[in-house]
Amino acid sequence: MARPVRTAHELSGLATPRERAQALPLQPKASGSIHGSPLRRAHRAQQRDDGVVGQNPGTDRYADARRRMVEVDLAERDIVDPRVLAAMQRVPRHLFVNDAHVGQAYEDRALPIGREQTISQPYIVAFTAQALAVAPGDRILEVGTGSGYAAAVLAEMGAAVVTVERDPDLASTARSRLDALGYSQVEGVRGDGSTGRPERAPFDAITVAAAAPSVPEPLVTQLRVGGRLVVPVGDRRSGQNLFRVVRTGEGNEVEDLLPVTFVPLVGRAGWPDPQTGPRRGALRRNHPR
Repeated sequence: MARPVRTAHELSGLATPRERAQALPLQPKASGSIHGSPLRRAHRAQQRDDGVVGQNPGTDRYADARRRMVEVDLAERDIVDPRVLAAMQRVPRHLFVNDAHVGQAYEDRALPIGREQTISQPYIVAFTAQALAVAPGDRILEVGTGSGYAAAVLAEMGAAVVTVERDPDLASTARSRLDALGYSQVEGVRGDGSTGRPERAPFDAITVAAAAPSVPEPLVTQLRVGGRLVVPVGDRRSGQNLFRVVRTGEGNEVEDLLPVTFVPLVGRAGWPDPQTGPRRGALRRNHPR
């Protein structure tokens, strides 16, 4: 049975991230993960020596590191959803980082992926997936594809993922990587993710992988009633908090989950592009409510 959603006021009385995370609704155990496609099986067979996930741990030289990451950095903290843990165990993070950082792929840290962007630390990816309360078949919008790693985790949980990336180089690299690993069902879109994809709304959940100056109102309006938005909000480079907004029939319930540090969300409903400055028609900023 799902736990009731708590308001921001109620959550403020919970002392630790573990208590706050355990107050979030959890998904029932379900067999909704996506089965390996022929493309994924072929790619795994071809790449076993490079450490791609395989059935035999002896053929995957990163299996032990990935297992330690899941057991120590996730399960021993406050990641309790078994479907999140299973997805994090299956997705080969070392294939989503640059060659220079492969040896650090299973450390619980963000890593640079070029273009002044990063792949989020595994704990944050798992925490966000848990806060989204993903159910098999959920339609999820991801703002900020980056490396494609988080989109792969959500797809492994059975979600139908639409992911938006404004940087053409990152979008192209992520598309090639997701296709090669068998996640071709993830729909990649180039553009300003801060305003969402209204033509595809409503979504069951929306996740934002960059910090906005305030909760982007266009994203809230693209949630179905009962839908969840997880977004970092705060200063451009520091002083940020991860918020969860649940759209209700009578307004929004807002929860302050934990302090975080993300790269800035650039776009019409985010921060102005430092290379171009503020644009005409930029959306007014609002505080979480």
